[in-house]
Amino acid sequence: MAEIKIPKATARRLPLYYRYLQFLHDGEKKKVSSAELSEAVKVDSATIRRDFSYFGALGKRGYGYDVDSLLTFFKRLLNQDHLTNVALVGVGNLGHALLNYNFRQTNNIRISAAFDVDPDLTGTIQSGVPIYPMAQLKEQLRAQQIDIVILTVPIEQAQEITDELVKVGIKGILNFTPLRVNVPDDVRVHNVDLANELQTLIYFLDNFNEDGTLINPLAHDPLFN
Repeated sequence: MAEIKIPKATARRLPLYYRYLQFLHDGEKKKVSSAELSEAVKVDSATIRRDFSYFGALGKRGYGYDVDSLLTFFKRLLNQDHLTNVALVGVGNLGHALLNYNFRQTNNIRISAAFDVDPDLTGTIQSGVPIYPMAQLKEQLRAQQIDIVILTVPIEQAQEITDELVKVGIKGILNFTPLRVNVPDDVRVHNVDLANELQTLIYFLDNFNEDGTLINPLAHDPLFN
């Protein structure tokens, strides 16, 4: 069977579809159309049908999609049929917030270990998660077979700690620091910059109408400034 290459944009939408299908399943809904999915997840129906087409015939024309069958498919596709343990490195304010977030409510993900340099934190259990000193990073990640880490450390420490994670064998990093860390090609990094996202939101609110047009196009033309 030929290998199918899935576009990155499609891959990023798959968890969105999965979460809404879980919502429909919990509400005992049996089938859903691409138009209904489109309205719920704010992705146009043509894009949804194209995304689904990469995986074969998931629905029937005129009938829509069977919720339970589609949910089971995406559960296997996204590895939600088994628990995935991840680690948190950096238990500051953001780290504490992530420890308190119930990932397992919508995803089969658990933060099973956290690491920090603060001696007042290490050796304690926060939100049910043990906090280890950084000296035990290598030992615990390997013992717990963790290959995904959430990084919430100060920016000046981000690259050094990333290098240590790579040496241990970490394959995925969710990076909440502003620094774009350097990693080998076989390590995947997803960057989450909350300040940048907020700044972008403010810019669009200040400069664009609801239909996406500029509020004052001339104000953005250097010839008129």
